[in-house]
Amino acid sequence: MLHKAVDVALALVLILMFGDLRELYQEVILDHGKNPRNFGTLENYSHTAEGSNPMCGDQLTVYVKVDEDNKIEDVSFEAKGCAISIASASIMSEIVKGKTIDEVDSLFSYFHKLCTGEETQQTNHVEEDIEKLKVMSGVNQFPSRIKCATMSWHAVDSAIKSENA
Repeated sequence: MLHKAVDVALALVLILMFGDLRELYQEVILDHGKNPRNFGTLENYSHTAEGSNPMCGDQLTVYVKVDEDNKIEDVSFEAKGCAISIASASIMSEIVKGKTIDEVDSLFSYFHKLCTGEETQQTNHVEEDIEKLKVMSGVNQFPSRIKCATMSWHAVDSAIKSENA
């Protein structure tokens, strides 16, 4: 119940602060939060990691299948939490598929800077991926929500850098 109230309040603040663009971003976040892509346990995953955010109550497990060329063949997640954490995990799962581990690492660095309000440099990433990531950029106005947005990225980073199978 508290998550819904916080999510509604955040939506209203974003709309008031940033107008039409934030309204569009809010719609994307709500869509991914209500209808997450790649949700569930991935069969035959090669790597997994967990993430949690005690401040918000978010919990997440990511499952990643890395092929012999160090590309993300498939990814999924299971999570309980606020709309921002679920939406961010959903967006992350769409973006990292087909990327190399190095590309995912670079995207994670870019996304983290975006969420924390640090200056982001011109990047050689696919413009469509950057636009998807920008949807979450409003969290830099709410420091307590940054962990919600970045948790899945921390988890996928941990998973692909681990030796687990």
